[in-house]
Amino acid sequence: MALSREILIIGIAGGTGSGKTTITKRLMSEFGDKVTAIYHDNYYKAHHDMPLAERAKLNYDHPNAFDTDLMVSDLKKLHAGQAIECPVYDYTIHDRSDRTITIKPSPVIIVEGIMIFASEELRNLINIKIFVDTDADVRILRRILRDVNERGRSLDSVITQYLTTVKPMHEAFVEPSKRYADIIIPEGGQNEVALEMVIGRVRQQLKEQ
Repeated sequence: MALSREILIIGIAGGTGSGKTTITKRLMSEFGDKVTAIYHDNYYKAHHDMPLAERAKLNYDHPNAFDTDLMVSDLKKLHAGQAIECPVYDYTIHDRSDRTITIKPSPVIIVEGIMIFASEELRNLINIKIFVDTDADVRILRRILRDVNERGRSLDSVITQYLTTVKPMHEAFVEPSKRYADIIIPEGGQNEVALEMVIGRVRQQLKEQ
């Protein structure tokens, strides 16, 4: 599906803790309400009928963990100028919550997630594909800090999940998807040169509106 140039869709992918969100926040801070972001993490599949202990054992780092079809549908609606009701995922219970967030379309839409380039249908909706490439040691340390401090996880559970699913799934799906990127940014949000280039491209897009 070929998208028009009226709306610029930017995909930001990369491994867990690579700095994707830092780049997304920088763009949103720079351009305010002219930029909208949707996160693949919010599209984890719901498992309301599964006990918490079973949900905790699921592999959340495989493409099948995501309801990517719903994200594709929502992205098409945003591109068509329609608001969406984005699902909200609750990491503390390993399940989709009952809440949704209303997201309105804007001239620039950011799609962020580790697996967004693994889906051909989703890739084809994205105008500029950015892969954030950060050293694995840095990424695991960032993930530990985030999951313990922000998501109420124990240190042992984070390390176990990283070794059993995150690392092997990164090698199987995330890293190979890098070949689809238009731009590869080493060190994520710390790379000011790359960030300024992306900001310049967005600024150009907004001038053309």
